[in-house]
Amino acid sequence: RSDGTLVAWGFNNDYGQCSVPFPYDRFVAVAAGALHSLALRENGSIEAWGRNVSGQCSVPQPNEDFVAIAAGLYFSLGLKKDGSIVAWGDNRWGQCEVPEPNEGFVAIAAGYTHCLALKQDGSVVAWGSNMYGECEVPEGGKGFVVIAAGNYFSVGVREDGSVRVWGSMGERFRPFEGPNEGFVQVATNWDHSLALTHEGTIVGWGNNDEGQCDVPEPNQDFVAVAAGIKFSLALKRDGTIVAWGRDW
Repeated sequence: RSDGTLVAWGFNNDYGQCSVPFPYDRFVAVAAGALHSLALRENGSIEAWGRNVSGQCSVPQPNEDFVAIAAGLYFSLGLKKDGSIVAWGDNRWGQCEVPEPNEGFVAIAAGYTHCLALKQDGSVVAWGSNMYGECEVPEGGKGFVVIAAGNYFSVGVREDGSVRVWGSMGERFRPFEGPNEGFVQVATNWDHSLALTHEGTIVGWGNNDEGQCDVPEPNQDFVAVAAGIKFSLALKRDGTIVAWGRDW
């Protein structure tokens, strides 16, 4: 919330992933993995809770100077103020082995078993599982301004506002529709994606078996998007939230 408090809810809380640690305020960012949650406090420390079978909730010390967080399947990422990345948790696909030089990063994204990171010069670095080409960044990995990671695919917004997708989004694929321009933000999850335009409209593509790509009308005045497993969320300019797709 705008006052720094955090609210969590969902289908199942068996691992305490919806039980926000005390104190419940002074948060500035949140991220959700498969069964664990991360939250960044205004002092630069990270709170992690939920399932910890692979150590994904065991934030490495020193737990300070973080500016961004991302949560994968059973692993976590944190971006430091100095531009370096810290990764912890499951490392079976090398997703916690940040490529050198570990510096100059400005954004991070965590997929199912792979990672993306954006550098100051607009280049994208990818590592971890590459079974479907999700780490093979197109166009030389240059000229990107926004990144997002799905299960076995990756999405980036270029400097010209166009969207690029690489990897696999599965067999039941709803293609990207409409003019590929004017985008400022993307969100991905299991097998679908959302992209927000500078005009406040949203485009959805990928698997649409639960209607997760069908943006409710009126498709306008949106300022942020988020993608869950077969459902979608969008924040309106007036502070309200619109949700669609599977409603477990």
